[in-house]
Amino acid sequence: MKIVADTRLAVGEGPLWHPGEEKLYWLDIENGSIYRYDPQADRHERIYKGEVIGGFTIQADGALLLFMDKGAIRIWDRGKISIVVAEIPEERETRFNDVIADPEGRVFCGTMATEKRPGCLYRLARDGTLSRILDGIGISNGLGFSPDRKRLYYTDSAKGEIYVFDYERESGTISNKRVLIRIPASEGEPDGLTVDAEGHIWSARWNGGCIVRYDPKGQEVLRIKLPARKVSCLTFGGKDYRDIYISTAGGDNREEEGSGAGALFCLNLGIQGLAEFPSRVMC
Repeated sequence: MKIVADTRLAVGEGPLWHPGEEKLYWLDIENGSIYRYDPQADRHERIYKGEVIGGFTIQADGALLLFMDKGAIRIWDRGKISIVVAEIPEERETRFNDVIADPEGRVFCGTMATEKRPGCLYRLARDGTLSRILDGIGISNGLGFSPDRKRLYYTDSAKGEIYVFDYERESGTISNKRVLIRIPASEGEPDGLTVDAEGHIWSARWNGGCIVRYDPKGQEVLRIKLPARKVSCLTFGGKDYRDIYISTAGGDNREEEGSGAGALFCLNLGIQGLAEFPSRVMC
């Protein structure tokens, strides 16, 4: 394992591999920044600075679909911004968090809870319309699809639980919610999530300083520690999707959060991952 970008981000999050560019994109949420890492040149740069961004997907045409503060959704395309959703009135006091595109190009996108109301999970259709599909969420977080595209995994960090739903590809409907994994509060909170080619689930552990691999039945099979307490998310990348990129937070307080807090890490265990689906919203 190595640090590939020693960025010291406050809330490094949401790494995604861009297959068209063969580069890795990730966020610093509260600072409204997007970073890009080029493994060929071994160089990273900040490419965007603006409003708070909770998550993003990569569009089929290579642009970035940004999920932001107040429920705003925008497309960033080589420096140009276009609006998909100006805001969601019910989300004016909060922001989007983790998001994922489905096989048809829709996007499942969750929000953070406030003191007045819990978080929600929305589904954004390709035509830009939003449907609220889950309520009562603490912190909407990591999402992933099983390789057969019949199940959706979903994390509620506040409850320390990872769920599995039945997923219907044609309609985008999810059903039959059940708890797959429960994480004790003493081990931190489950955060970002991804799924590998063998159908194993990988979960980042906020305040737990590790990433954990589970089999499809929810049994832990591997745990890897990092020199950062707040491990926020992970994704597979590289030409063969065997590089695991891991984002971390707490870079503004390394004395307490760890020597690698806020950095972007890369690890290769020889395990193959899966490419994330591109979003196709307003394309």
